[in-house]
Amino acid sequence: MQQITIFGGNRLQGSLEIETAKNAILPMIAGCLLTSAPVVLCKVPCITDVQNMFEILRRMGCVVQPDGDKVCIDTSNICQHEIPRELAQAIRSSIFMLGPLLARQKKATVVFPGGCDIGARPIDLHLSGLRDLQVEICEQHGYIYCNGERMKAGVVHLDYPSVGATENIMMAAVLLKGRTTIIHCAKEPEIVDLAKFINSMGGKIKGAGTDTITIDGVSKLHGTTYTPMPDRIVCGTYAIASAVTQGDVTLTNARPQDISALLTKLRYSGCQVKCKRDTISVQAPKRLRSVLNVETQPYPGFPTDLQAPFLAMQTISNGISVITENVFETRFKHVSELVRMGAKITVKNRTAIVQGVPSLYGAEVMAQDLRGGAALVLAGLTAHGTTTIKNAQYIDRGYERMEQKLALLGANISRQS
Repeated sequence: MQQITIFGGNRLQGSLEIETAKNAILPMIAGCLLTSAPVVLCKVPCITDVQNMFEILRRMGCVVQPDGDKVCIDTSNICQHEIPRELAQAIRSSIFMLGPLLARQKKATVVFPGGCDIGARPIDLHLSGLRDLQVEICEQHGYIYCNGERMKAGVVHLDYPSVGATENIMMAAVLLKGRTTIIHCAKEPEIVDLAKFINSMGGKIKGAGTDTITIDGVSKLHGTTYTPMPDRIVCGTYAIASAVTQGDVTLTNARPQDISALLTKLRYSGCQVKCKRDTISVQAPKRLRSVLNVETQPYPGFPTDLQAPFLAMQTISNGISVITENVFETRFKHVSELVRMGAKITVKNRTAIVQGVPSLYGAEVMAQDLRGGAALVLAGLTAHGTTTIKNAQYIDRGYERMEQKLALLGANISRQS
């Protein structure tokens, strides 16, 4: 078990470069299966979810060769269409393999994917979208068997703008003859980035970033060298870290437009937020003002992945905040741990009511998922005394060497195995 220890109270200052987006690079790793030519991904983040996706490719006969922060992926000798069970259960992003495997091999077998326990997160939208493309799907004994021998381009209407389902259907349709249209699809920046990645290989995808995407099928894709977008959730987390520590932090390799919903709320809280094309500076006041109402929504609304860090910020803000989680139904597991640190929070169903307190105090707490773990780190940065966060390996799923980066900004933080 990994644990992070923080002696709180230090003001964060300085500059930090934002790493490549976890939620952008994971579907791209799966998308490498769409071509037999080598693909080079640049600025690959050192996080466990990425390493697990690489291991899935290796176990399927692909060659994954790291070279510094670049990785060359060669899928020309892929030898199976079944994703290894133990790896699929460890990482939810394994479901992204479905679309590319069907496009490339016309068959795919997966178990129901794992990942953080933050709610049901059903994959029904993935499967119904693939059925609209005439994929035959059978679910038995925890496995999903997909036969795409009769796949055809068509129209897919999503009942909810699911990011994962949109990406899976995009990749499944890239090599189909004719035009596929996805209606009511997700608009997240990671969708746009995946479309750019596939188009750099010769794909023909239009409309990414809107609610309707069209894919004109091509017979073959070629290799590419591609640098994915920076991580907007990591960027938002460190922006909040500056806010809770009365800090003055500049984030580089950032895209302000991707987290405008958060930046608006930071300004309301009393922070001075200055943005340039690829930098964000956050200078915090001595006491933050509570944000009365926050509701998570699909992009461009407030992101569910920043709900836990933002809630941690509200625990020390002046006033009352009402936070509603509309995306995942069990994403308040961090609340009980924050209460151990002196926070005043009441949860009913999908709503948390936070009464800000002047300060938190250090305690021994347990991370139970990725973003909740990050929230506990933020709380520890501002708390009086020492905070120990157990199960810190959850944080490694989506943040690259978080404790080292915070230490560079002045935090008194360390990791123990």
